Amino acid sequence: MEELTLSILVRNSSGVLTRVSSLFARRGYNIDSLTVGPTNNPEISRMTVVAQGDQRILEQIEKQLRKLEDVIEIFALPRSSSVYRELVLVKVESNASTRADIVSIVDIFRAKIVDVSPDSMVIEVTGDHGKVNGLLTMLDGFNIVEIVRTGMAGIARGLNDLDIKNKKEN
Repeated sequence: MEELTLSILVRNSSGVLTRVSSLFARRGYNIDSLTVGPTNNPEISRMTVVAQGDQRILEQIEKQLRKLEDVIEIFALPRSSSVYRELVLVKVESNASTRADIVSIVDIFRAKIVDVSPDSMVIEVTGDHGKVNGLLTMLDGFNIVEIVRTGMAGIARGLNDLDIKNKKEN
């Protein structure tokens, strides 16, 4: 199976997220990750969608998305020419005897401890899949109480990304 990451410019209006996610559901496609937020143009939002499938399914996903009225433009984000990031919060059980070991791991991954209580710590890590999964692997020996992931956000390197101003004028 291949992975496809799409950056999708959509009109910033109610119901757009529902229409996009419904398209996946109707056709039985799974969304591995979905993030959405406004762009520098308040009338346009950017969705970053990650899906997996064979080449035929991935092509079908892109074709079906292009048919949606609210979709302005779709831009594939290949790993070799894009930057990906995900924010993850990890709550780990800790006490006086484990705290120093957890802090050492957090420092190695350039993550942050954003909350400490007598019995737990909350760690914030931002990075690509490799960094996030590496930290989680290293914390596997501790009791991970809870994990919250934002989903993948991505942007093309250089000036290859979508020109939002031109899309608005068209």
